[in-house]
Amino acid sequence: MTEIVLFHHIQGLTPGVVAFADALREAGHTVHTPDLFDGRTFDSIEEGQEYLAEVGFAETRARGVAFAEGLPERIVYAGFSLGVMPAQQALQSRPGALGGLFYHSFADPSFFGEWPEGVPAQIHSMDADPFFVGEGDLEAARPFVDAHDDVELFLYPGDGHLFTDSSLTAYDEPAARQVLDRSLAFLERLG
Repeated sequence: MTEIVLFHHIQGLTPGVVAFADALREAGHTVHTPDLFDGRTFDSIEEGQEYLAEVGFAETRARGVAFAEGLPERIVYAGFSLGVMPAQQALQSRPGALGGLFYHSFADPSFFGEWPEGVPAQIHSMDADPFFVGEGDLEAARPFVDAHDDVELFLYPGDGHLFTDSSLTAYDEPAARQVLDRSLAFLERLG
């Protein structure tokens, strides 16, 4: 099966992030879930943003990339929202990436350099997510997907940001189930 590093979102390594990782593990995958916030979790995105302002966005991303450097090259990089940034940077800067799973966020790949030739990815978000749509992630994702046959964009109806996290009020079980099913199918294709 596949080895995956899954980076948490701005509210930390919540029970919902762990549950999503556990669902991947139950399918036979090895999943690493580094805690970039040193055990802290937050009740809201705003509280997480306050903490991130103290620690620094670049520092948090660097922690994730440093963690990935200790893992095998042949790995899938995954992340939820904030966690997409270290996942995407590591995927684009380390050789041998198997693929990317990006939930609730996506950065223009030119921010991290070149996209590795032939590396597949999936991008998942709600179609009215105020962060993904309102802050330019969708705008970056669409032309990238159009230019890469092996990259897929999935938009789900709704405006929840962290809708895959079962421990948060934004959780949308039917949409989260679809995300998980599509992620597992993606990983199966890599196997």
